[in-house]
Amino acid sequence: MTTAAPFRETQAQSRSQEKVQREPLWHVVVLNDPVNLMPYVVMVFQKVFGYDQPKAKKHMLEVHEEGMSLLWTGTREKAEHYVYALQQWQLTSILRSEDA
Repeated sequence: MTTAAPFRETQAQSRSQEKVQREPLWHVVVLNDPVNLMPYVVMVFQKVFGYDQPKAKKHMLEVHEEGMSLLWTGTREKAEHYVYALQQWQLTSILRSEDA
């Protein structure tokens, strides 16, 4: 009977895992504003994030009632993309680090 050799991480794998562990997640947050109408905000959430009607409406109501809503969390590059897209639709949005 043969036994498998124990798994050993290469230095490259180890460094790659350390890099992933060190990179913080980024949050896309939309803030309330007195300009945009509720149906418009729902429509933007559906177009930008692909949310269905109930999920988009839930986030819109959160923005309206609480002043902000966390819409997405992930890598910085993708989060920056979402913030830019929301700003192009004239929604006040910010990028927030998980560490902040």
